[in-house]
Amino acid sequence: MFKSELRKKHKELRQKLTPEKVEELSLAIANQLISLDIWDKTYYHLFLTIAEQKEIDTGFILHILSGKDKEIVVSKSDFTTLRMTHYLLTDNTKFQKNAYNIPEPISGLEVPLSKMDVVFVPLLAFDIKGNRVGYGKGFYDKFLSECKPETIKIGLSFFEAEEIIEDASKKDIQLDYCVTPSKIYKF
Repeated sequence: MFKSELRKKHKELRQKLTPEKVEELSLAIANQLISLDIWDKTYYHLFLTIAEQKEIDTGFILHILSGKDKEIVVSKSDFTTLRMTHYLLTDNTKFQKNAYNIPEPISGLEVPLSKMDVVFVPLLAFDIKGNRVGYGKGFYDKFLSECKPETIKIGLSFFEAEEIIEDASKKDIQLDYCVTPSKIYKF
């Protein structure tokens, strides 16, 4: 399937999920993450959930990271430049939803890309080769392409892998892992 078809398909699949199912599947994904060999790192970039899009509730992952005393990084998106600015999450971080209902830090201590050890990547769909389909603006491809090569990229998905994303391109940054409620894919 092509990216546009996969976007449509997976948005529809998500919309069929009840809030209870989103919570159940999100918790299952967080539990799967615990078995990955990634917990010796320091800086973890986490996307914040767009509840209206029925995205994975990353609150469970946030609790794991906090419990392990990790440095948590969150982003603010600039829809003019299609770039993100990354901030250290602290007890004083205040959030505001942008026009797309993405919770974003209002301000804070900026974290350089060179610090990112692990990035949890939002997606709508992914394939067995580690290609992903996002919302189509390219924020994460730009961000991931500027991270250090050893940064671990972990997609999170309610649904299992598609066979192939037919129009995946060389500019698309592949995942190292994708975690679903029932499986960990390693690419």
